[in-house]
Amino acid sequence: MSPGTDGVSRRDVLKAAVAVGGASALSACLDFVDEPVPEGPSDLSTLPTRQHAWEALLTRDGAENVELPRHQTLLYLTLDRDGTPTPADRRAVESALTTLDRAYERSNEGLIHSLAFSPAYFSRFDESLPDSLDLPEPRALSPFETPTFDRQDALLHLASDRADALLEAEEALTGERDTANGVTMETPLSAVFSVDSRRTGFIGKGMPAERQDVRGIPDSNPVPEESPLFMGFKAGFAKNQATEEYVTIPDGPFAGATTKHVSKLRQRLEDWYVEQEFDDRVAEMFSPEHAAENLVDGVGDNLGDSSGVTPDIVDRIREHAQEYGRVGHAQKAARANRDEAGNVRLLRRHFESTDENEASLHFPSLQRRMTDFEEVRRAMNGTDLTDEPAIRQRVNNGILEYIFVKNRGNFLVPPRRLRALPTPMGEVPGL
Repeated sequence: MSPGTDGVSRRDVLKAAVAVGGASALSACLDFVDEPVPEGPSDLSTLPTRQHAWEALLTRDGAENVELPRHQTLLYLTLDRDGTPTPADRRAVESALTTLDRAYERSNEGLIHSLAFSPAYFSRFDESLPDSLDLPEPRALSPFETPTFDRQDALLHLASDRADALLEAEEALTGERDTANGVTMETPLSAVFSVDSRRTGFIGKGMPAERQDVRGIPDSNPVPEESPLFMGFKAGFAKNQATEEYVTIPDGPFAGATTKHVSKLRQRLEDWYVEQEFDDRVAEMFSPEHAAENLVDGVGDNLGDSSGVTPDIVDRIREHAQEYGRVGHAQKAARANRDEAGNVRLLRRHFESTDENEASLHFPSLQRRMTDFEEVRRAMNGTDLTDEPAIRQRVNNGILEYIFVKNRGNFLVPPRRLRALPTPMGEVPGL
């Protein structure tokens, strides 16, 4: 598309629109788009029964790795009443989400969304969640972090390749716009919830490089143009991700649900790019063997559908600590990220952010049990390796020197049939 009359490019407008939000951002964004946003189906029964079922709807790269939507928004929501929700509250929530279902094709070119609920939300009820459902309150997961815990009632996750679709949906949900993609929003989500925190992000080749003029990244603009993430490497390799089926709770009142941990990590990449050479970064992101054997080319597209962290590389982690004086991030986490049958336990859907003009990473992770995530995170901490002389808690210990946990929150993503303010027993009275 051609530049606007003020000389501002389409890329510049879209780059800022989602982060800024609001009606003016949407208006500016619409000036630079020509194609209509695909509409949702007439038969809503054709939609996936699981809110977290995204992958069949998204694009894939040449190695069959799922490509997440390029623009993402997290809305942390607080229920506007004391005590338990009413049937009217549930009808309002279901109406708002059904409007999105009808308005937007559930795809990267339309809009993907999910509504999740926190332990604090379920504590409003006299009943408790089933003992089989592993959903604790968020807590610190390393001895060197002091995060803020996200205990809002709910988390609405919106994602799309279309910045205009994302912004328009948000405006309609918050009552600032009467329609979403031409469909009337009869009852906005704001009739029931207040937005306590709005957080935005992005992922995809070129996007981090375009946005690297923020705190936490050197002035030399070191982020590679082809990188989908600020740290210069791709992630989300298909063979290192759990399947959606694996992370789905199979039975009980919330059969078809999953648990979702979302952390926000501040990034400080001056030393990552200034003090470290490329091989150093490879060693600390993947493993020292990746660097020694030249296994990673550029951002890692050559790796295909796997990070290349083999069982042998995992087993030799102490040997690597002694020989190379460092261990890799992926190498450490892999120690806990497979079950006894060899299945990957976590499905990670992380994306970058420049909220507050600071480089950060939003890290949603889906798993059947929250304990699965906590165990992988503790393996990533590498605390058990600090008895090796060269390994310190944050130095030579994967990427811990460069990331700092600011927020943690735990949520349950129910199936679509239970998305409108469920009880702890898996019911939605009044619907």
